[in-house]
Amino acid sequence: MNQAASIDRDEIDRFARMADDWWDADGPMAPLHRLNPTRLAYSRQTLCSHFALDDSGFRPFDGLALLDVGCGAGLLSEPFARMGATVTAIDAGAETIAAARAHADGQGLDIDYRAMAAEDLAATGVQFDAVVSMEVIEHVADVPGFINALVSLTRPGGALLLATMNRTPKAFVQAILGAEYLLRWVPVGTHDWQRFQKPAELGRYLRQAGADLRNITGMKYLPRQGEWRLSRDAGVNYLAYAVKQ
Repeated sequence: MNQAASIDRDEIDRFARMADDWWDADGPMAPLHRLNPTRLAYSRQTLCSHFALDDSGFRPFDGLALLDVGCGAGLLSEPFARMGATVTAIDAGAETIAAARAHADGQGLDIDYRAMAAEDLAATGVQFDAVVSMEVIEHVADVPGFINALVSLTRPGGALLLATMNRTPKAFVQAILGAEYLLRWVPVGTHDWQRFQKPAELGRYLRQAGADLRNITGMKYLPRQGEWRLSRDAGVNYLAYAVKQ
């Protein structure tokens, strides 16, 4: 099978080398662990609103077929499964998927993990109620092609939830100089500022693929509290919600 155009093998290998550390909240994936509550709160609120689901219980996603693209070791996949969704989760790194399966088995969670690219899964014709891909877009080689695959994997009327970084001077200072070189939150070279996507660019790729961008919400880190909050400021990190036409 030919490698999907969106796959950047160097990026996949970088994260695969950290496969055993994904679930260490104080390890190299600590920034994602800190992001998770905010990402999950946005996902729960947005998907419950989109599908008119009852948000008052522990399993609001019962009956929802959800795909997590670029799932890593399952930091989002597992909470989605606990909220009742039938979760399929894919990642191009075989080592990372192996770590995800092992952790899910230890938690007694039934998640369909697959080591494959979004384009290859889309080629099978399968579709899901909701497709989620967070902190992935800035690591792919072909963003329009990747977005097209995500939309293809979404059923008509279904929802897409994305998270990425904005290509602004502020993002360069905070996400590259600050997070990588000064604070050492993530290894130097984790991000390439040129691959960050402006919301307008993301909206254009979604429209070209057949989806409408409905919402952009920023995420802001509060140093004193040591946590992230949803924000009107989308100048660095932001979440996006789109609907397939």
